[in-house]
Amino acid sequence: MSDPTFPDSAEPIYSARVDALLGLDDFHVRSVETTSIGVRIHVETDTTMTGCTNCGVVATLHHRRRHAVGDVPGPRGPVELVWHKRIWRCWESLCPVSTWSEGSEFIRPRAKLSVRAGDWAADRLQYDDVHVQALARRLGVDWHTCWAAAKPVLATRTTSSDRLDGVTALGVDEHVWRHVGPQTPRVLTGMVDISRDDEGGVNARLLDVLPGRSGPVYRDWLKAQTPGFRAGIKHTTLDAFRGYKNAIDDQLSHTITILDAFHVVKLGIEAVDDTRRRVQQATTGHRGRKDEPLYKIRRLLTMGAEHLKQKTATKIDAKLKAGDPDWEVTIAWDCYQSLRRMYQAPTPVEGRARFEALVDKFSSCPIPEVKRLLTTLQKWRIEILAYFATGGASNGTVEAVNNLIEKTRRVAHGFRNFENYRLRILAVASGAKKNLPTRHHA
Repeated sequence: MSDPTFPDSAEPIYSARVDALLGLDDFHVRSVETTSIGVRIHVETDTTMTGCTNCGVVATLHHRRRHAVGDVPGPRGPVELVWHKRIWRCWESLCPVSTWSEGSEFIRPRAKLSVRAGDWAADRLQYDDVHVQALARRLGVDWHTCWAAAKPVLATRTTSSDRLDGVTALGVDEHVWRHVGPQTPRVLTGMVDISRDDEGGVNARLLDVLPGRSGPVYRDWLKAQTPGFRAGIKHTTLDAFRGYKNAIDDQLSHTITILDAFHVVKLGIEAVDDTRRRVQQATTGHRGRKDEPLYKIRRLLTMGAEHLKQKTATKIDAKLKAGDPDWEVTIAWDCYQSLRRMYQAPTPVEGRARFEALVDKFSSCPIPEVKRLLTTLQKWRIEILAYFATGGASNGTVEAVNNLIEKTRRVAHGFRNFENYRLRILAVASGAKKNLPTRHHA
């Protein structure tokens, strides 16, 4: 029984140009038709003779079966490939094999999308910041079909054995992946490769994310890695969270640990803001309101003095005089500026000297918020000074990776499944974008 579309008695006529546009080895285009949403292409292989898979006897063509799959979309919309598969029959009566169909690595049995379409969808998710539903519409399938084809491709790319090779610096930070919904762990611990290459650039690769924010989460991940991986780490960065520091001390005690400069400066901003709120409450009896002097400059107080224009500096000075009768906010702001200037030191020796001067200055400061900041600085003294010994290593790269993750979450309008979320962000933040070719080569 033959397919009326492809009469077996007729000699097939193939077009090399059309086959080149299709771009599939061993497949030939027999006909093309337009549909309501795109294009349908009828294809067949050039296999005209084969032997029985069991006895080797030359088989005879039994009939054809149509297998329709979605392929990479074209300029006219979704593309459907209809493969007219040959069904072969063994004519040897003693052979236990009756019939079988031809196969292809490009179109797998019972697949709804071609292998090429799965690779295309995975590339778009990894490199082009799109969501699955948008790709499903372009492929002419539903969300589940699109994700089922892309998921194994992304999983293969993110679980390669050499993915953790060459890591010499490791950053860690928390990440909130769910702001609403079930009471599951909403905060994740993310590990990022912040190693520098031969040219001084940073790799910026997300290595893994795990549910929860605690020392044991980070420690167990480090413990699960190979001894060679742990031995290759030279320095680590973190925020002022003692749990992560305990994990580093337990598994990476040989490394230099750096407290991230951004988070240290942020502690200074919090000290100024807490002082402003306390003074605001004491002088007015309520929280800040838009017409009150201290509330008007709450954002300006977070800026570095070196970035202020004369007009802005004059405004800050006037508002502080009007709303800060005991100069508490003014003193706290001056301490914050001293903290910023410490990280602007031109040499490591000068940086350490500025830190010691900072500790002396804070020790004599009467502001309770500054005293609290001093306690934190003294507890993290070694990790803060390590910043100057490592040429300014920080968690800035980790925050950049976190921005990529946030963009993925926003584009997808949130995630409900952690495993899918983990796979998506590992693919997006793998550092592969910078290696994409941008020119045509023969």
